[in-house]
Amino acid sequence: MTPRSNLTRANQSSDSRSLCDSGVRVIATEAAAVGALSDRIDEHFAQACQLLLQCRGRVVVTGMGKSGHIGGKIAATLASTGTPAFFVHPGEAGHGDLGMITPEDVVLALSYSGDSSEILTIVPILKRLAIPLVVMTGNLQSPLAHQADVALNAGVSEEACPLGLAPTSSTTAALAMGDAIAVALLEARGFSQEDFAFSHPSGSLGRRLLIRVSDIMHTGDQIPVVDAEVAVSKAILEMTAKKLGMTAVVDREGMLLGIFTDGDLRRLLAKSLDIHTTPVHQVMTRGCATVNASRLAVETVRIMEEKRISALLVIDAETRLVGALNMHDVLKAGIV
Repeated sequence: MTPRSNLTRANQSSDSRSLCDSGVRVIATEAAAVGALSDRIDEHFAQACQLLLQCRGRVVVTGMGKSGHIGGKIAATLASTGTPAFFVHPGEAGHGDLGMITPEDVVLALSYSGDSSEILTIVPILKRLAIPLVVMTGNLQSPLAHQADVALNAGVSEEACPLGLAPTSSTTAALAMGDAIAVALLEARGFSQEDFAFSHPSGSLGRRLLIRVSDIMHTGDQIPVVDAEVAVSKAILEMTAKKLGMTAVVDREGMLLGIFTDGDLRRLLAKSLDIHTTPVHQVMTRGCATVNASRLAVETVRIMEEKRISALLVIDAETRLVGALNMHDVLKAGIV
């Protein structure tokens, strides 16, 4: 290896250490900034939350530049956790979008300096309409803070940027303060997992908490079912036709007596029984696992895994057969 290649490798190693050191320093600086917010969760924070809780309209979040990007995320978090909210760009607000804000709304404005001209321009209109204004800023002596009904201190001792210019620690602190508000409101409203699922129907959590057995089970003629007195050969034909790897066995009133599965068939053949003369009730599995149609579909996964089965029968309160499903149905629904 030549001296030149040794020098290149040394520079690469030094660069890697330097990059990692920078990353650690940034995280430590921003962590300290977020940690300092704990002492500012006080009566002003509570007042801000009360204003948002009492809002009969929507929380309108606004902010310029990087504060605007953070504001957009805060608005999205509020909206998905039970507090109707949306983001309005302050520059656009002064050119018509102010019409999106109603007297029943509350405005949450983010400005680290507290003197964002775009936001200050629309403040008089908000005051005229008596719209409450909550400000999140790093300067409680700023013009915007003085105009606020409640001003929250999101200031930081230093930015993580070594130049002290790029918003880094300050935007992280604002984001954390926004999350603190959103979660405080969530808990105050008694917002539940099911409520969250209703606002996230396309997500995996929404599917898990909204889809019930009745939504994915096979019903009517799709249910594999035979009378208890039929021969095993007819049960096999029913299993083959309905393609669920099993068939329910019922009495003449439609009450579930048991299930006949591929496993039952293998055990029957090992006994050398005649499938054309043996009635299915003699070889079926009694006391099979069942579910109610109103149960969450995700619960069927746990049942099937615990019992090491791949299909379930669905019954009503009187043990009457009303449906059937297997693991493929659950997977197809995107629940797991």
